Amino acid sequence: MLRPADNLRRVKSYHPPLAGRSGLRLDFNENTAGCSPRVIERLRAITADDLSRYPEREPAEKLAADWLGITAAQVLLTNGVDEAIHLLCETYLQPGDEAIVVIPTFGMYEVYASATGATVVTVQADADFRLPLASVLTRISARTRLIAIANPNNPTGAVAGAADLLTIAERAPDAAILVDEAYFDFYGQSLVGEIASRENLFIARTFSKAYGMAGLRIGVLAGPAAQMDSIRRIASPYNVNAVALACLPAALGDRDYVTSYVAAVRRGRAQLEAELGALGIQYWPSEANFVLAQFGAAHEALVAAVRRRGILVRDRHRDPGCAGCVRITVGAEAHTAALLAVLRECVAESRRSAEVSA
Repeated sequence: MLRPADNLRRVKSYHPPLAGRSGLRLDFNENTAGCSPRVIERLRAITADDLSRYPEREPAEKLAADWLGITAAQVLLTNGVDEAIHLLCETYLQPGDEAIVVIPTFGMYEVYASATGATVVTVQADADFRLPLASVLTRISARTRLIAIANPNNPTGAVAGAADLLTIAERAPDAAILVDEAYFDFYGQSLVGEIASRENLFIARTFSKAYGMAGLRIGVLAGPAAQMDSIRRIASPYNVNAVALACLPAALGDRDYVTSYVAAVRRGRAQLEAELGALGIQYWPSEANFVLAQFGAAHEALVAAVRRRGILVRDRHRDPGCAGCVRITVGAEAHTAALLAVLRECVAESRRSAEVSA
């Protein structure tokens, strides 16, 4: 009888709630304004001949390397950051190894690590979702082969200091250290400049968030050139599709568009945090394009009420340490204005209902 590998029995399924997502989508941290018009122009220029050929990744990797300020030998374009995580796990993990994951965080770290047969060691974040440096250092062992940290983190928006991240890399020289900078554009601080001097440090970036290209599935994995050679051995030479590769130069060439969108998100993030504070709703300061807020027992009703008014937000109460929490994406200015109006109305409605019930 055909059976899946025993490793897969321990893998947690990741099921994003994609079905029925009609309305203003503030639940997946997507760019609510869409990609640059230059990307759309490039899409319209793609021919049947372009699509009949196998994609060539190397020219786009040179552009991505220049964008990051590193060499092409230190860069691998991937099918979203998800593939970057997968490739790191497949390269450095095997049964008997350990991978450390600080939680709550992006669920695919644990999925891909456990699929290799490695043991996933989860470390709960400190108060206010701060990086639990001491706890992470304590859990590093002779079996540790990978440590994954999102910076800024999802779903909390919290960030870790560069010194702490580099301390982890120094204390775990036999482990691949992944710093997932998917939300870098909204934060502005990166460790990519440390790659040349750290043989175990890897940085992941994406074009799904600030660049508005989530549907094209293109990301970047950056790391030491010698280590990247090993990762390329198991990466398909055609892992990034021709359409995404054709659009990447247009996206990178319109920096003004991305800068403008990021500025709008940062303003909106400040407005949302101020509104939550005024409403007496606990939230955690964020450096990403979303804010995590604590609605307590009313979290499920709040998500439903907002949805009835045409806006989707993400219930994260099942994440470790996030009981009663809802994650709210911040997008274009008009969308933030609509969100704030609906949020005020829904919170007031919830409180009136609570008073009646009391």
